[in-house]
Amino acid sequence: MLAGMKLDPVRRTLIQLIALRDPPTDLKKASLAIGRNHAYLQQFIQRGTPRRLPEEVRHALAAYLGVAESALRDPEEGEAETSQMPAFDLSRFELPGVAAIPEVNVRAAAGAGALVEAEEDGARWHFPLAWLRHELKARPADLRIVTIDGDSMEPVLMSGDKVLIDLSRIVPSPPGIFVLHDGMGLLAKQLERLPNTERLSIRSANPRYDSYERPAEEVTIIGRVVWFARRL
Repeated sequence: MLAGMKLDPVRRTLIQLIALRDPPTDLKKASLAIGRNHAYLQQFIQRGTPRRLPEEVRHALAAYLGVAESALRDPEEGEAETSQMPAFDLSRFELPGVAAIPEVNVRAAAGAGALVEAEEDGARWHFPLAWLRHELKARPADLRIVTIDGDSMEPVLMSGDKVLIDLSRIVPSPPGIFVLHDGMGLLAKQLERLPNTERLSIRSANPRYDSYERPAEEVTIIGRVVWFARRL
């Protein structure tokens, strides 16, 4: 099973919030931050224990991650989820026909062994709404911008490039460039599911870097790269 494909909306949301948090965190740190044992959130995601997050855990976790508590609430508990993504107030930045896409303060490593790093400042990038919908086939609420760090995706992506990722596209079919978390850090890599297996091929564009495989269940796909910008 591909990580994220069979997860319910709450668990998918939690994985994305953990991966994109600024400053960086992980499941162990988040578990300890809310007063639980270090494996609490890992067991919640991977083993389904507990089946639902208790109310006090949701509130503590939402405060730690900087989102509304409703983002972590199971819709079966009586109220529909208001969002599956981090709570960004875009309304005050919107112009007619234009969407404001937030830049997340993390870097997606494109090198050997680099981990998520905090940026100094985030920003909002403004795109024509019609272009996002018709050219990229994307919803503004599903889009985030992150920065590439490292040279393993050269010449396709260079260190310092800004990439637009679609968080709703987490299945590597067709294969493409994805931002993913492989258990070590947030990476931008070429991703493909190996035929007739439950494994993923993770490749670099730069031939100096070796390809490797991971069981699909060990990889969290954050989203597909759909556009990039580069300073000349």
